[in-house]
Amino acid sequence: MNDSTGRRPRVALVFGGRSSEHAISCVTAGSVLEAIDRDKYEVLPIGIAPDGQWVLEADDPQRHRITGRGQLPAVDDSLPTVALVRTEGGTSLTVSDPSAPPRELGDVDVVFPLLHGPWGEDGTIQGMLEMAGVRYVGAGVLASAVAMDKAFMKVVLTEAGLPVMPSVTVTARDWERDRLDVRERIRGLGFPTFAKPARGGSSIGIAKIHDDSEIDAAVEGALAHDPKVLVEVAAEGAREVECGVLQSLEGEPEASVPAEIRITGDHEFYDFDAKYLPEEATELDVPADLPDEVTARVQELARQAFTVTGCEGLARVDFFVMPDGSLVVNELNTMPGFTPLSMFPQMWAASGLPYADLIDRLIGLALQRGTGLR
Repeated sequence: MNDSTGRRPRVALVFGGRSSEHAISCVTAGSVLEAIDRDKYEVLPIGIAPDGQWVLEADDPQRHRITGRGQLPAVDDSLPTVALVRTEGGTSLTVSDPSAPPRELGDVDVVFPLLHGPWGEDGTIQGMLEMAGVRYVGAGVLASAVAMDKAFMKVVLTEAGLPVMPSVTVTARDWERDRLDVRERIRGLGFPTFAKPARGGSSIGIAKIHDDSEIDAAVEGALAHDPKVLVEVAAEGAREVECGVLQSLEGEPEASVPAEIRITGDHEFYDFDAKYLPEEATELDVPADLPDEVTARVQELARQAFTVTGCEGLARVDFFVMPDGSLVVNELNTMPGFTPLSMFPQMWAASGLPYADLIDRLIGLALQRGTGLR
């Protein structure tokens, strides 16, 4: 994949970010740094600190790991800052350090935005990269924004005829102006329900509402992370199944084998600790033990969800398999968890595409795709 000068494509891994999923993005970056083919690509690790500052981070996978309970990695904002600069020949990275003059790192061929949550997975960085004319991995501006906002995602999926759980949307303005009305709308869904930040992820800010007495705390807990909250009916008795979608080099969406998450121990649902802390008891079945017809239906609905939301590159589509065997689309993630132990890479490994090859496929797709309207 070298260019006419023999230079390897330069890939900027961008991670961290301003969202509450900063640490998980760092963990993802550590995994990609370790697995990416250094003979094929030149890699630049770019961290975004919680305050939004871009820095030239350490090319050290071990620095970006969860080292113990509560010990989460973070971008080091004391490192030299970097900026994307549009040049006549492309887009270059400039490094600034108080102890030395600014220096150019050279052109960037593709950005791999390993960002989760707002200000990264929601179309913001995608828009910036479009303006800068830089190729990037994954979904574009619109698909990223729609998938990030669970309330709007439900509108798009419902319009396309895909099944979703009943829900109500609550804004901070709604809550301040008329809490009685909000409580009544939530009661109308029945109990139990879940309150979650509409544009959050990694199960941060989610609470289960068992009865009327828990409404206020759940809504306010979610509002602490996002001024827009989704409250939806709990899928009681359902199995949680996920399916990975990946574009072929010809642009067609392909579905992986599905996988199932089974929560054990003291967790009532798939919360942050169950997802990310290794001592927690979460069991994954890859592939999921499903009847063939249910597996085929999951894969078909996953491809449909990917297509109707306008996704590109990759997405993970999450489902509930209800007790009667019917399927409900829970959500769609345009930059799913991406460590080797995350569900998306595990599903593709079980489908015959190992982690390093998955990274290579995504970079290859980005390199062959231009920016701008398409």
